[in-house]
Amino acid sequence: MPSISKANREEVLEKAEKDLAAVRDQHISRLVKELQGTDFWKLRRAYSPGVQEYVEAATFFKFCQTGTLLNLDEINASLLSLSDPSLEPLQINLLDYLLGLADLTGELMRLAIGRISDGEVEYSERICQFVRDIYRELTLLVPLMDDGSDMKTKMDTMLQSVVKIENACFSVRVRGSEYIPLLGSSDPSSFLVGVSDGEL
Repeated sequence: MPSISKANREEVLEKAEKDLAAVRDQHISRLVKELQGTDFWKLRRAYSPGVQEYVEAATFFKFCQTGTLLNLDEINASLLSLSDPSLEPLQINLLDYLLGLADLTGELMRLAIGRISDGEVEYSERICQFVRDIYRELTLLVPLMDDGSDMKTKMDTMLQSVVKIENACFSVRVRGSEYIPLLGSSDPSSFLVGVSDGEL
């Protein structure tokens, strides 16, 4: 998804929604049709990477749109219309959802760093808390998972994303509080970080 600024937010979200719908209607729909009538759980390894990418994109879009998490039930509900009602519908399983969610945190880390560059420190801090919450919840779930080897690898990457966001937010807050008085500016906000002295 392209970088979202306040100025072009609606335009970018509208395009992203259309792109996501196109992926669902063309690619996910094709997968559903090919797998219906089969024991698709046994074939999971063949289509899992693509499903994880779809989960990552759908959850990232929902976060950018509403600041909330798209849950597994919501994703699966959106796929029901693609299935033949007389056959068992293809549903994304919990492991693929969680693996996609782990990848989401990398996208959110890049979004947070970009927002810090734009001076939107508070928004980046909200992203940081959101990613922390996901990481914390997954640290409770992963040890209980039977087939968690992929997930355990992604947890290491996810922790790196959390640390990068935390360090970037902390660095801006610390540097902002140090640099603003040194500039001697009468301007109540810093052109470097976009926050006023009162917010620090």
